[in-house]
Amino acid sequence: MDTITHTLFGLSLYGSVNKLDMNKRTKRAYLFTSIGASQIPDSDVISQLWDTEGLYQMWHRGITHSIFLTPLWALFIYLLCIVLFRTKDRRLFFLAWIAVIIHDTSDLFNAWGTGYLEPFSNIRVTFGTIPIIDFVFWIIIGGAFFLSRKKKETRPTYLRIAWVLISLHVIAQSVQGYNFYQKYNQEYDQIALSAGFIPTTFQVITKNKATITIFEDGIFQPKKKLYVIQSKEEADLEYLFKEKPEAETLYNWAPFVVIIDDGKQLGIYDPRFYRNGQSFLYEYITR
Repeated sequence: MDTITHTLFGLSLYGSVNKLDMNKRTKRAYLFTSIGASQIPDSDVISQLWDTEGLYQMWHRGITHSIFLTPLWALFIYLLCIVLFRTKDRRLFFLAWIAVIIHDTSDLFNAWGTGYLEPFSNIRVTFGTIPIIDFVFWIIIGGAFFLSRKKKETRPTYLRIAWVLISLHVIAQSVQGYNFYQKYNQEYDQIALSAGFIPTTFQVITKNKATITIFEDGIFQPKKKLYVIQSKEEADLEYLFKEKPEAETLYNWAPFVVIIDDGKQLGIYDPRFYRNGQSFLYEYITR
C-alpha cells in the first residue's frame, strides 16, 4: 500500500485503543507506536543509497516485509518507547506487532507483492486483488473519524467497526480475484491480476507462449480486451542483464515479463503496470 494508507492504518489503530485512563506521555507513546510500526517495514527505501548492483527492486518489500521479522520490528519500536517516553507498557509491544503484521499482510494484496516468506523463500507473494492506493480504505477510516468527531469516547468503537469493514472489503475483493483467476486459468499458461481503483474491477494479464493479452473484467461489467502484446521470447537477454543489472532483477521479480527487441532497444517490462502503450517498470538498453 502507499504511505498515506499505511499512516491511516496507524491512526486507526491508535483510535481504536481506549485511552481514557492514559496520561499524555503514554498517549504519545501509543501514537508513536501505531504510526511508527505501521511505517517501519518501508524503511528499506534507504537501501537505494548503497545499491550498486541493481537489486533494489528485490530489496524493496523484501526481508523487511517478512512475517518472520515482525516481532523484531515490534521489539525495536517497544524499546524506542522505553527510551523516548519512559514507559514500559507491554501492550505497546503487541500494538506494534499488530501494526507491522497489518503493513506486511496488506501489501500482499496489491500487484507489487512482498517477500512475505523471506529468508526461507524468495518468492514474491502477490495477489493483485487490492490496488496500491485503495480509496475504499480511506473512505471507511475517514468515515469512522467523522462519525466520532463529537463524542471522542465513542471513537474506539467506530474504528473497530472500520477494521471489520476493511477486512470484509479485502475478503470480497480477494474472492472476486480468485474467481477471475480460475476463469482465465483454463485458457492461458500464466495469469496475473491487477485490481482497478474502482472496486470489483480488475485487469487480468495473461500469457500464452509469446502472446500477452490484457483484459479488463469485473462482476458488473463485460469482459473487455485492452491490449495484445507480442514478446520476443527468443531474444538473448544475457547482454541486457550484463549492461543493465536492474533488468535481471526485474526478470526474477515479476511473474512474467514482455521482452522488447526491435533493433533499437533491448529490454523487458512488467505488463501488470502497462498503461497507454508503456509500463513504468521497464528496463532497457539502446542498440
